[in-house]
Amino acid sequence: MTTATDLQQLDPRPIYLGATAWVTGLLVAVREDQLTLPTPCEEFDVRALSSHLVGTVGRIIAIGEVGSPDAVSPLAPEYDAKTFAQLADRAQVVWADTALLDKPVAAPWGQAPGRVALWGYINEALVHGWDLAVATGQPSEADPSLVEPTAVMVRAILPGEVRVPGTPFTAVVEPRHVAGPTERLANWSGRSAQNWV
Repeated sequence: MTTATDLQQLDPRPIYLGATAWVTGLLVAVREDQLTLPTPCEEFDVRALSSHLVGTVGRIIAIGEVGSPDAVSPLAPEYDAKTFAQLADRAQVVWADTALLDKPVAAPWGQAPGRVALWGYINEALVHGWDLAVATGQPSEADPSLVEPTAVMVRAILPGEVRVPGTPFTAVVEPRHVAGPTERLANWSGRSAQNWV
């Protein structure tokens, strides 16, 4: 069984690239009439969730450039696929410096090496991608080769028994026996698939 220690030196950048490419495809397929639909992320409708997805890329860029996401809002003014894809491309450029992976940075949950911050934002992309997919009736499973290492790392970064009140992560949800890897990752972040799949 692969552990977080086994993956500690794994370069998360190709996985982030794959996760953001998946999300770009989901955003492309969102219709105008779906923007006000609810999502499993209860505080967001589809428009706000899309805006948040764009915002997360802005924040990982800021972490790479200045070591902190604080100057960038988690909700971007834009919510379209083109802006998301452009920012994802910029993030790849910013994070091209391998030294960033081991540099201490300020992540939203505290100080961490850059690679750990990047894993956190891969989780954001995959879990919110799942939210967006099920809310808009799209296929909701990302490539397992992206999800499986992310799940291992997230279980180490975000233990099931440590859920601080006020954070976006609630208690772990028991997966359905037929749940795929992406749904299970969403369950770990507290998402229930009930009424969505």
